[in-house]
Amino acid sequence: MTHARLLFLFVLLCCASLLVGARQMEWAQLLSSSGALSADAWLTLTASRLPRLAALVLTGVGLSVCGVILQHIVRNKFVEPATSGGLDAAKLGILVALTVAPVAGTAGKMAFALAFCLAASVLYVALIRRIRFKNTILVPVIGLVYGGVLSAVAEFYAYRNNILQSMQGWLLGDFSRIVQGNYEIIYLILPIVALTYLYAQRFTVLGMGEGMATSLGLNYAGTVALGLMLVAVTVAATVITVGAIPFVGLAIPNLVALRYGDRLERTLPIVALCGASLLLACDIAGRLLIYPFEVPIGLTAGGVGGLLFLILIIRGQR
Repeated sequence: MTHARLLFLFVLLCCASLLVGARQMEWAQLLSSSGALSADAWLTLTASRLPRLAALVLTGVGLSVCGVILQHIVRNKFVEPATSGGLDAAKLGILVALTVAPVAGTAGKMAFALAFCLAASVLYVALIRRIRFKNTILVPVIGLVYGGVLSAVAEFYAYRNNILQSMQGWLLGDFSRIVQGNYEIIYLILPIVALTYLYAQRFTVLGMGEGMATSLGLNYAGTVALGLMLVAVTVAATVITVGAIPFVGLAIPNLVALRYGDRLERTLPIVALCGASLLLACDIAGRLLIYPFEVPIGLTAGGVGGLLFLILIIRGQR
């Protein structure tokens, strides 16, 4: 698929996202110059649909770029925040924030999520580096087990503090609560993506291994630290805004690499565009499956991403 076709598909999905929802909207209503219906339609568009579209696009871009960074750090195609404990650590951080600092605002909760996600990512990378034989499938399996332990700790913590229901409902990926005024922190993803593109060549070299990267003059430890910080900020911003959305950062980078290769200066814009398109498609499907009700995107994206993950593993075994 050419870049023009990808861009056309993305624009088409953006238009569909603006028009699909429990409240029917038509362009004729938006373009009407008079009438209460037109004012009501514009309010729906500006207060709900446009913020939701922005959050969808930025989340898809951020999670797919996170997957690229982690895969180059660990040198494994099956690693992303959902298969390295990052999402579970961020959830645990938010739960701790709810009990330790209950009056903390969104920024405070995000700081806790960022700290826990960064610590968990550093520990995971250190654990993988100590494994002598890095089997392609073993690395993500260790990450899934690691994430399962963190998830169990989070659930036990929520149970002990009587916030288990809040955890299960609030932290499941869902864009239905996105309205103007409570999602703007997601715009932190924009400088993250800009920095990732600025350091794209260094992350490409990082994927060649510590020995090769060091011989080429790259500050290996500093670049790894930068990459993990970018991932932690992105994961924290997405989890605090829309909840946990798994497997986007795994499926998209792999599919793009199969067609365009691993040179990030060239593929990063394609990865970002495809990540946003996948999340838009999953969100539209979730809004239509049981219309006028809505399936949380954590379920639709998790189902699609999990299926692609299984296909990639089977293909990698052949």
